[in-house]
Parts: sequence; C-alpha cells; structure tokens
Amino acid sequence: MTALIVCHFVLAAFARPLVRRLGTRAFLVLALPPAATTCWALTQWDTAASGSSVDWSWAWMPDYGVSVDLRLDALAEVMVLLASGVGALVLLYCAAYFSDTTPRLAGFAGNLLAFAGAMLALVLSDDLISLYVFWELTTVFSYLLIGYDSEHRHSRRSALQALTVTTLGGLAMLVGFLIIGQEAGTYRISAILADPPPAGTAVEVAVLLILCGALSKSAVWPFSLWLPNAMAAPTPVSAYLHAAAMVKAGVYLVARLAPGFSDVPGWRPVVMVLGAATMLLGGWRALRLNDLKIVLAYGTVSQLGFLTLLAGVGNRDAALAAAVMILGHALFKAPLFLVTGIVDHAAGTRDLRKLSGVGRALPHVCAVAVLAALSMAALPPLLGFAAKEAAFEALLHGDTADRWALGITVAGSALTVAYTARFVWGAFLRKPGVADTPVHRVGPAFLAAPAALALCGLVLGPGVGWTDRLLSAYADAFPAPAHPYHLALWHGWGTALLLSAVATLGGAVLFAARDRVARLSRRIAWPTADGVFGQLLLGLERLSLQATGFVQRGSLSVYLATTLLVMLAGQLSVLVADRPWHGAPAPRLWDVPLQGAVAALTCAAALLCLTVRRRMKAVVLAGLTGYGAALLFVVQGGPDLALTQFCVETVSMIVFVLVLRRMPVHFQESVSTWRRAVRIPVALAAAATLGVVVWVAAAARVAPPAGAAMVEETAHHGLKDVVATILVDLRAWDTMGESAVLAAAAIGVTSLIYLHRRAEGTAAPTEVRGRTAWSVTTEPLTGVPQGDEGAPERGWLAAGATLAPEHRSVVFEVVTRLLFHPILVLSVYLLFCAENMPGGGFVGGLVAGLALITRYLAGGRFELAEAAPLQPGLFTGLGLFVSTAVALFGLSDGTVLHAWTYHGHLPLIGDYEFGTPVIFDCGVYLLVLGVVLDIVRALGAKIDRQIERAAAEKAAARGAGPETGEATP
Repeated sequence: MTALIVCHFVLAAFARPLVRRLGTRAFLVLALPPAATTCWALTQWDTAASGSSVDWSWAWMPDYGVSVDLRLDALAEVMVLLASGVGALVLLYCAAYFSDTTPRLAGFAGNLLAFAGAMLALVLSDDLISLYVFWELTTVFSYLLIGYDSEHRHSRRSALQALTVTTLGGLAMLVGFLIIGQEAGTYRISAILADPPPAGTAVEVAVLLILCGALSKSAVWPFSLWLPNAMAAPTPVSAYLHAAAMVKAGVYLVARLAPGFSDVPGWRPVVMVLGAATMLLGGWRALRLNDLKIVLAYGTVSQLGFLTLLAGVGNRDAALAAAVMILGHALFKAPLFLVTGIVDHAAGTRDLRKLSGVGRALPHVCAVAVLAALSMAALPPLLGFAAKEAAFEALLHGDTADRWALGITVAGSALTVAYTARFVWGAFLRKPGVADTPVHRVGPAFLAAPAALALCGLVLGPGVGWTDRLLSAYADAFPAPAHPYHLALWHGWGTALLLSAVATLGGAVLFAARDRVARLSRRIAWPTADGVFGQLLLGLERLSLQATGFVQRGSLSVYLATTLLVMLAGQLSVLVADRPWHGAPAPRLWDVPLQGAVAALTCAAALLCLTVRRRMKAVVLAGLTGYGAALLFVVQGGPDLALTQFCVETVSMIVFVLVLRRMPVHFQESVSTWRRAVRIPVALAAAATLGVVVWVAAAARVAPPAGAAMVEETAHHGLKDVVATILVDLRAWDTMGESAVLAAAAIGVTSLIYLHRRAEGTAAPTEVRGRTAWSVTTEPLTGVPQGDEGAPERGWLAAGATLAPEHRSVVFEVVTRLLFHPILVLSVYLLFCAENMPGGGFVGGLVAGLALITRYLAGGRFELAEAAPLQPGLFTGLGLFVSTAVALFGLSDGTVLHAWTYHGHLPLIGDYEFGTPVIFDCGVYLLVLGVVLDIVRALGAKIDRQIERAAAEKAAARGAGPETGEATP
C-alpha cells in the first residue's frame, strides 16, 4: 500500500521532464501508478469480501501515540477501485484531450497524479490524523487543478471559493477528530468503530463538527455553492474530482463513521434533512441551466445529497444501497463529464441551445452518453437501476423518518430523470429552428475512457450480484435485520419497482414541460448561494479595510506601544491575581560584579535608543545592546551562545546599514514632547514586568534540570560540546523547524524586494569589465592620471574595475583579499569542531556569510557575484535537502533523525569518527549561508541598482546640457 502511494507522488514530481520530453504521451506513463493500484485492489477483492482487511502501521512518534495506519477493508476496496480505476482512465483521456502546445500542461499533469495519490491515501487511512492530512492534501491539489486556467478571473475565484469552503469545513472536522480521539483514547478509526466512546455532549459536538467537514467536502447544502463554480476546471478534472474522487470523500467519511455514530443525537437529523434538501435543490436547479457541464454539476450536487442521506441513515440495507450507489454514480457521472468534454472539443460549445444534430454526426459518442444517462436515470438493466431499487427498498422498510426520506428521494429521482433527458436532448438531438452544429470527427482513443466506464455500468447491472458479497461485508457492520437485502437486478413486482416507475413517469412529464418548468424555476428562484458568498466576502473585505484603517495608523512606535501595553495588562493581571512570587527564592543581582557592569552598559544603550532621532545612531545603539548580551554570555561561560550572538549582531548591523543608504537620515515621524516622555516609562515597565515573569518562571521549576542529563548523554558519546550536541542530535527536530522558518522568512523578505528574480547570478564578463554606472563619476576628477600617464595599477579584487575611483579603498581591498579565504577556512573549522569546541553549522554559515559580505562591501555587487557565482536559493535548498535527507535516513532504524556514527582509521591520521549529526550540521551551514547571501544580494544589489540608475541619469543630464542640479555626493 505504501509503495503504491509513494509511487504516485514520486512520479508526479517527475511530471515536468516527462511532459517536456513526451508531450501528451506522458499521461500514458503517469497512468501507470493508478493502473497498478487498480490491479492490486482487484487481487484483494476476496480478502475484503470475506470481511478481513489488509493492515499496515508505522509508529511515527510512538512516545506521543502518533502513527500512520493504513487499512483496506470492503468500503476502502470500493473507494480504491473508483479512485484508481477512474483516475487511470482519466489520465489516458488527457492524452487525447490536450495537445502538446497546451500551456502549463506539466504542472496540471503532476497535480492530477498527486491528487490521485492523496485520494488513495485518504481512503486507506485508518487513523484520524493521517486522514485529515491527506484530506487537506486533496483540498490543496483540487485548488491547483480548478485554478489551472489562472489567467481568467473566474477560474481564480472558483478555485479560491472551493479552497475556502472545504478548508473551513476541514478545520472544523479536525477539531471534531481531536475530541473523538481524546474521548475514545485512540485515533485509530477501526478501534474507535469497534468500541465507540459513550454518547455525551463532547461526542455530540465532535460528530457535528465532523459532519461539517464531510458535508462541505461533498458539496451538500449549504456548502454546495463551490461545486458548480468548480466547473471552470478542465473537463478531466470535473470527471475525476467532481464525479469519482474528491466529492466522494465526504460521503465516504459519513459511510465510514456511520456504524459507530449514527445513533448519536444530531447525526440522523443533520444528514437526512440536509441530504434530502440538497437532492431536491440541486435537481430543480439543473432544469433551468443551459451549459452541459453546469447541468451535470447540479445533477452531481443532487446525487451527492442522495448519497449522503443513504450513507447516514444508519441501518444495514441503507448502507448496502449507499455502497452500490457510490459505485454506480461514479460509473455514470464520470463518462458523462468526459463525453461533455468531447462534445465541447468537437463542436466548440457546451450551450445546449446552440447544439443540434450532434448525435447524428457523432453516433458513437452519443451511444456512450445514452448508455451512461440511462444508468443515471435509473432505467433497467443498468447499475443505476439496481442501486435505486436497493435505496427505495431500504427506506421503505425503515422508520417514519426513513419513509419521509423515501418520498423526497422519489421526487428527487423524478428530477434526475428530467435533467438527464434534458442533457441528452440538449447535447445530441436535433432542435426545431436550430441548424445542425458542425463538428469534427473523434478518434477512438478520445472515446475509450468514457466508453469503458459506461460499459462497466451496463455489465454490472445484470451482474450486480457479483458485488453483493463485497458490499455486504461493509453493510454487515450494522445490526442485521430479520430479512437482509441482497443486490440483484430484478426483485420481482413490488412497491420499490412501482416507485421507480412513478419517478420515471414524473421525470418524463417534467421534461415534456421543460420550458414552463424553466420559467417557473427562474421566477421562484432564491438568491444564489454564490451571490450570497460574494456579498459575504465583499462585506468582510470592507470590514477589514475599515478595521485596518482604524488600527493601522502608520506609526511603528504606536504599534510597539500598543503591543507592550497589552502584554503589560495581561501579565500584570495574572501576577496580581496569582501572586506567584510567594515562596520563590530571591533573585541574585549577579554572579560576578563584571556581569552587573556589562548589564548596566547594555541597559544604558537600550535607554538611549529612546532619545535618538538619527537612524544610524539607533542602529548602532541597538547593536550595542546585542553585543552587550553576547558579553553577558561570555562572562557567564557560554561561548557557543556568545559566538552566535556576535555573528548575528554583526550581520544584522550590516544589513541595517545597507538599507539605511536609501532612507532619510532622521526619523520622519514627528513625536511630541509628552509622547517622548511616555516612551521611557512604558519601556521600563515592560522590561521590569518581563524580568519578573522570567524570575517567577525560573523559580516555579518543580522537576530537576535537564542539564545534567544532557551533559551525561553528551559525554557518553565521547563528545564535549553540549550545546552543539543538543542542536544537531538531542533536539534536532527543533533545529529542523527553525531552519525551515529561517528559509521561509528569507524567501519572503527577498521576494518583497525582487518581483521577478531574487538572485542575480553570475555577471557577464563584459558587464563586469565594461562601463557601469558605478564607473561613472559624478563630476570630472582632476589630478588623477589618465590612460598611459599612470603606472599599471594592480587589481586586488576581481571586479575592482567597475568602481569609480572615489568609491574605492585600496587598504580595504587589500585587507579583503588577504582575509577572505582565511575567514572561509575558519567557517569550515567552526563547522567541524562543534562536537568538542564552540562552533557549529549555524555559526559557521554566519562566518562564511560575513566573508562574502566583506567582498561585497569592498567591491560592490559585481564583486559579490564573482565571489559567489551560484544562486543563493541553491545553497538554501541544498541545506534543507541535506538536513531532511539525514532526518529521513534515520527511518532505516525506525525513528526520524536517528543518529548514526561511523568509526574508522586512516593512515597517518589515526582513528576518526563521522556521524550523521555532522552531515545534518552541514545542511544547517549551507542553509544559513544561502539565507545571508540572499538577503545581502537583495538588500545590497537592489539598492545598488537604484544608486547606479540615479548616477547614470545625472551623468546623462550633464552630458546633454548645462548642469542644473547639485552633484551627487
């Protein structure tokens, strides 16, 4: 099971090179994982039909009870066959539907296959947390697929709408999962259903939250608005996601949990009322629409309501009917969507008012569509008829609520017959007064996928008994009635058959009066849910704008003061109410007097920040506070922390200076005297409160400190540097998370500066050696040797020729030339000495970044490009890749980030050891180096371009006429 799921995602990652090399034929390769999954599922048919299951479990984080559990039982078998079988056929259909010149085809292909993998994992998941993860993955991939044609506003809006509705429902469902897991004592679905938690308020709330997620996923009213708009996606997406896969996820979840929770108060009313309402509203709306895909979309909404009702009724026969209806719906709705795509391709329109005579021009396409439509209308001998008979029979022998539901389903079935007939008539038959629509021929490869699905519906109609054993294995999870129902095409004359005839006759009458029905439907139509959704979004946007305008005044000092005051109010209220300082030991002012002196100087620098008006002074004073903290680490005996703090403060100050080049010298915000006087008390109060909180928190320790155990563990492995061991071994999870956050922050910052590309890449040799704006002096210099008059000048830097004389410092260039390589060697030394001496990948990366910053300061952006010709993103991505690879390598021993150490012997060198923590630290080194380089290139090179542009414009202005402005300083 796991190999099949992984194959989907791995091959999806290679979709781009496959499409680039094979074109649309790449879909044939991408169809292999779903096809292999279908074959595997067929081999497990007897196992699932016998009531057994195929289980797989992996204890991901056993200490926290988190595991990944997969289980193939009868219900999962049906869903796997649908998700994989229909998915494989849709991918084959894509090979004929698209052309090699279709834009963004590679991304579409990868997303479609990845969605198939996520859907497969969803239906196989046997624990609630894994199910939620894959649930949200299907949401993300569906968002990408619906928004495939992102150049059109409607596609973007439809994708965002689907993402919003299903994600909000998914978040509610997650809360319900957590409550159920806590009440049951396990998150394993099979264990929860075997021994459901006792009904109570918590369980009732959890069930309603879970139903909220399931109903939003399956587009059940009032969440049905997103599905018709999702028809903006290409037809293969509609056929797969909105007929056989994604929209079935909610129905699947209802069917999966019904054996354990259908008796919980609130379950049946919600499922049955909303399901019945959705069936009627969707079918009624389909009678007045003219786009073939939209007609099918509202028909799908109607059928999903019917499926939800059946799956949630909570008895054995209804569950059996729901299972066979899930199968039948996929086998008639998917081919109808695919046929609609063929008609759109062949005729150039989906408007049933413009289509005429297409059935005569495309008889084979028409035959496939009629075959699938007969199953949707529940006419014999198709599978849809057998499924509808099972549903009527199950509801007929139920309680009063079931019989009310039966009446609604009969009316909904009549609507189904009516819009099915309207679809076939609109797509293929001739219409009076409408000329025959010109179409082009359709190849057999284009028609193969819908024909195969429609034929399955035809074969499984008389052969529905073949599925009875498998589907009954799921239905038998409910209490067995006295006379259990069994699937068959013909059960003799009876009430269910009579109700089917009434539904068919009612549908025929509605179709015959289609014009009057459409006019009536438009006359009594309520405001569309899509319009209500748009108004809600507009109102929310206006409210947010007003709130933002009221709160965001553009004053950083006001924002900071507000934050500090809120923190003060919260902390002081807790301190006053709890008085946690009782019994706490009094804090020591210092361990040695030197600490007090350093702390006093640091506090003085911090207080001076409140009074300065020059930006540069504020940066220097803020940097002094950081250096003061580093000195405190030195005095306290924390060389690792001190080294890191020194490097971070140095890089931060340089970045500040780079930014300040293009900012005013003074702060622009005018501050009144009383506001300036208030700043100091607020700052002092915040600092004092935070100090008290830290003291109280430290004094509240009840467990022994972990430091001694970590020192012992470090010494046990023959290491000396406890801090480095904690970062790359004992608490490597924290380091991985912080690394990912650091990379994301750097990408976000630089993306705000560069709209198109963050990195410059290697500068062209001609650009480096030619005239650039930096080589244009602001005014002619006198006394400088020109041409051959001077002696040859030695070039200390690779790009020194790009600098104007007044921008060069020979001393700085020489020092940079001499120190650059030793600093890089020092960074590598700090990387590899971290096990026994202060250092590590983080510090080493910062030191290497400082070496590159020195090259930039001495020679400008071209010098930096020569020193680091590779893009910063390469270092960042490679660092994340190395760290993640080391983490996953630990899985070979069963635990993520499990440490391995190799001991060896080299001639002349002696014994040595090399462990995975060192490799992990190398990843951190590369990531930090990439982040520093990325920020320096963004904040340095971008501003350099602005300065160069201004200098070039002024030089051009001086050359064109008399000088009218001041010289650039």
